[in-house]
Amino acid sequence: MPTELIDQWKNVDQAFSKQSIHFDEDDFSNAILQEWRKRIYKHVDQFIKPNSKILELNAGTGIDAIRFAREGHSVHATDISGGMIKKLKDKISIHSLTNTISIQQISFENIDNVEGKFDYVFSNFGGLNCIDDLKKVTRHLPKLLNEGGFITWVIMPRVSPWEWTWAFKGKFKEAFRRFDRNGTSAHLEGETFTTYYYSSDQIKDCFDSQFQLLKTEGLGIFSPPPSAVNFAKRFRGISNFLNRIDRVASKMYPFNRWGDHVIVTLEFYSKNY
Repeated sequence: MPTELIDQWKNVDQAFSKQSIHFDEDDFSNAILQEWRKRIYKHVDQFIKPNSKILELNAGTGIDAIRFAREGHSVHATDISGGMIKKLKDKISIHSLTNTISIQQISFENIDNVEGKFDYVFSNFGGLNCIDDLKKVTRHLPKLLNEGGFITWVIMPRVSPWEWTWAFKGKFKEAFRRFDRNGTSAHLEGETFTTYYYSSDQIKDCFDSQFQLLKTEGLGIFSPPPSAVNFAKRFRGISNFLNRIDRVASKMYPFNRWGDHVIVTLEFYSKNY
């Protein structure tokens, strides 16, 4: 593996391991994040079948894994961050979920080392934006998915109108950073790594003909994203108005491809099916 990729994953591990200490507190105190999780679960619930076996990528501290387990599913939770994995192990023990949630510390690029078949592959809140080529992940999925299995990924796209408003403050580089095909430096907990943004067409093109795109949905198209929660608190009227626009626009083309994040769901059928 090239040195730059080793450094990328090392820095990602260190950054999110540091963040794991206060991750849950930050998440549960952010009203926008909580609302987005509800929307993501509502989206997934349209496709997931009872008692599904889920492979979760970038599982973090297990917020989503625990929710799915409580809904009757089994989850194999993966993450590269040692700190996140430790938090997840502690929570599984506390909630007595050792029979329904298993754990593996692994990067996206190495999911070919995951054993078994799954009904669903789930990745939330832009974890996959840490990789420079989504095909490094998608190439392994046919051997991991059962026939008729689903994929739902929540990814940061290129078009984010909210970020364009930074241009009014003279922050042109930040406003249009998502269009840099070489990625953008992200700074988290004193660590630096590269974040890559993908258009909906790029995401779709990373899957071969065995995968059918079913639905895309935008999150934070015009409304404040979780990072702007203080704006939302200060200007509640404006934020509520923008949220109403988002709820209507999020499922309509082209807005369902825009936002701070997009929810993308595909279905898998092998060529021999």
